[in-house]
Amino acid sequence: MGGGGGGGGGGGVVRPLLLFTLLTCTSLTTSDPNDEACLTHLSQSLKDPTKSLQNWTQPNFANPCSGFTSYLPGATCNNGRIYKLSLTNLSLQGSISPYLSNCTNLQSLDLSSNSLTGPIPADLQSLVNLAVLNLSSNRLQGEIPPQLAMCAYLNVIDLHDNFLSGQIPQQLGLLARLSAFDVSNNKLSGPIPGSLANRSGNLPRFNASSFEGNKDLYGYPLPPMKSNGLSILAIVGIGLGSGLASLVLSFTGVCIWLKVTEQKMALDEGKISQLMPDY
Repeated sequence: MGGGGGGGGGGGVVRPLLLFTLLTCTSLTTSDPNDEACLTHLSQSLKDPTKSLQNWTQPNFANPCSGFTSYLPGATCNNGRIYKLSLTNLSLQGSISPYLSNCTNLQSLDLSSNSLTGPIPADLQSLVNLAVLNLSSNRLQGEIPPQLAMCAYLNVIDLHDNFLSGQIPQQLGLLARLSAFDVSNNKLSGPIPGSLANRSGNLPRFNASSFEGNKDLYGYPLPPMKSNGLSILAIVGIGLGSGLASLVLSFTGVCIWLKVTEQKMALDEGKISQLMPDY
C-alpha cells in the first residue's frame, strides 16, 4: 500500500512536468503573430526580379522559426522570434514596409545594396531593440525620420548613397550608443547637428566622410563652403570693374549729349542768321 502510494505520487509529479514540456515545445514552434504580419507585409512591398526570395511565401510566414534557425533566406531567429534580417545585394525593388515595426524583437535590419525607393518609415521607431540599421546604396527618398531616436539601442545608422533630402535630425545626436553614422552622398541640406559632429564626453564623433557628398550640407566637420568658386579678390575686382564700366558709360552718354546739343545750337544759329535782314 505504501509503495503504491509512492508510485502514485511520482506519477502526479511526472504529469505536470510532461505537460509543461509539451507547452514549452509548442510555444517554440508557434510563430509570433507580429512576426507573421511583419514578414507578410514586407514580402508584399518588395519586388524580387532575381527570385532570390522564393521561400518567402505565405505558408512559411506562419512558422518562420524553429529555435535559432529560419526557413527564410536572410532571416535569423532567436528563441522563435525574428531578430535579424539581412537582404543585401539582391536587386530588390519596391519600398520598405512600415509593418517592419511588427518585428519587435528585431536587432539588425540590413537592406543595403538594392534598388529600394520611397521613404524610410517613421514606424521603425517601434523597433526598440534595433541596434543596426543599414539601408545604404538604395534609391530611398524623403527625409530622415527623427523618430529613429526612439530606438535607444542603435549603434549603427548607415544611409549613404541614397536620395535622402532635408536636414539631419538633431535628435539622432541623443543616441548614446551610436558609434557608426554615415549619410554621405545624398541630397541633404542645412547645418550638421553639433550633437553628431562635436559630441561631448566619450561619445564618438563623426568625421567629414560621414557627411560629404551632400551639396547643400554645411558646418563642422566639412570644410568651409566656397563662394561659388570666386575668391574675395575676384568679387572685389568684379565690383570695381562694374563701377568703372558704369562710369565710362555715363561719361560717354554725357559727351554724346553735349555733341548733339552743340549741333542743335549751331543749326538754330544758322536758321536765325538766314531770317535776319541784311544791313
